[in-house]
Amino acid sequence: MRIVIQRVKRASVSTADNYFVKIGKGLLVLLGVGCTDDQSDVDWLAQKLVSLRIFDDENGVMNLSVQDIKGEILLISQFTLLARTKKGNRPSYLDAASPDISIPLYKSFTKKLEELLQREVSTGVFGANMEVELINDGPVTIIIDSKNRQ
Repeated sequence: MRIVIQRVKRASVSTADNYFVKIGKGLLVLLGVGCTDDQSDVDWLAQKLVSLRIFDDENGVMNLSVQDIKGEILLISQFTLLARTKKGNRPSYLDAASPDISIPLYKSFTKKLEELLQREVSTGVFGANMEVELINDGPVTIIIDSKNRQ
């Protein structure tokens, strides 16, 4: 699993069929699920995400987590994070999991975040064409891959 984390002042996602959700201060998280991912990736990455100290404390030092500040999370599935781009000019998505694997893991990741945070996590619409808007705070953008734990 690969995530792109953006610390935001606010973010929203919408679809053409009038789905709309927004968050205030917190994290916009783009999630890519790979073919070889499983529940251990979900558990490790969710814990890492909620514990990541990327919010400023009273001294202006990144020392607080989304959990510490009681921030919100907007989670959006994005298979393109698993793109292979080494050969040619058209990305290959062979490493991205098929929906029968990725949908259950996406739902499990959402549920795990909610358990850890003890509050609801906002989501996009799996597989939909979405418009995402955000005000990146910092900017702070971090990429974490569960296959690179060491």
